[in-house]
Amino acid sequence: MEELSWPKHLINVLSNPKYLFPLLLGLFVFIFPPTDRLHRIHLRLRLDRLWTNAGGVFLLVLFLSFFLFGLTDPNFRLIVTKADNVPIVGLIFLVTFFLWFSMKQALENDRRMADGKKPIEADDKDPVLVWPDLVYGEFIAMIVCTILLIVWSIVLTAPLEQPANPAVSPNPSKAPWYFLGLQEMLVYFDPWIAGVVFPTVIIIGIMAIPYLDNNKKGCGYYSFADRKMAVSVFMFFWLVLWIFLIVVGTFLRGPNWNFFGPFEVWKISKLEALTNVNLSELIYMKLLNRRLPDNILVREMGGFLVILGYFGVLPLILMKTLFRKLHQDLGNVRFSFFTIMLLMSFSLPIKMMLRWFFNIKYIVAIPEYFFNI
Repeated sequence: MEELSWPKHLINVLSNPKYLFPLLLGLFVFIFPPTDRLHRIHLRLRLDRLWTNAGGVFLLVLFLSFFLFGLTDPNFRLIVTKADNVPIVGLIFLVTFFLWFSMKQALENDRRMADGKKPIEADDKDPVLVWPDLVYGEFIAMIVCTILLIVWSIVLTAPLEQPANPAVSPNPSKAPWYFLGLQEMLVYFDPWIAGVVFPTVIIIGIMAIPYLDNNKKGCGYYSFADRKMAVSVFMFFWLVLWIFLIVVGTFLRGPNWNFFGPFEVWKISKLEALTNVNLSELIYMKLLNRRLPDNILVREMGGFLVILGYFGVLPLILMKTLFRKLHQDLGNVRFSFFTIMLLMSFSLPIKMMLRWFFNIKYIVAIPEYFFNI
């Protein structure tokens, strides 16, 4: 077997979500700073240069260099050129481009308004009408997309397989790409949470952003400085809780749903030496060195206290510290809704890291009544 070069080996190690996810979260906080203090650090580090023309060229060169370098490896080439995965490769480039383009416009407006000028959109004296401008544009776009899909379906071999056979299951068995985020959530939560609660929280949370953020600035033009919290929360929902999970499920999940690096061979014999334990087992059997109590409430008291502190005490702490100004702007009702939704969303990455670093499966485990958190 060919020995991997050190860059490929390093990429394989860093692509493990145990390391990749904390790095992504740290990078996210500094690129999309939700508070004024973090925004000042963002400007001091000149990270705003990422949203300039030079920054866009840098991102393009970075992604293309990694992609072209990866194509030299047969395992990477096999994964990214698979017919099912080609759209996800395109999705990565498209998401990066439109993210850069929108943030570039937002920061240009922020600089103009800092100099006492109006946003770029205010200088546009030529209005675009729904008819005929928008309708014509959408009609042409529909024709172009139809032609593109026809050519794509001819050139790219459609991944049609044999009829479903309950006796033979593919390994790994993956959902369509748009459900891979949900499938990844199922690793860390029960189906009623991962399949019902979290999608509802994400959708409602995104829909509620304009109603929670009553800032009148930033309406009708791109801006980040005026809408830091709204933009940061939306980006967290979209990039971290959706796009990242889709990319992980597509390129990093292999046989037996194990993690594999981009340049690692997908061996069906790979076994992860993990022993997942519940929080109650960790408390009683590991720390107290005794058997689990028979009483469910006594057994899971530690988990209930953690949940109560997370959703009951932590919002009060945030209200008095990090989110003090936000609480004043939103008021009690909207702030409570915002905080609960945010904490529910953050519970996913918290649970993921608890599993990766401490092998904790459930905070509250009551399998007798199919209630596990």
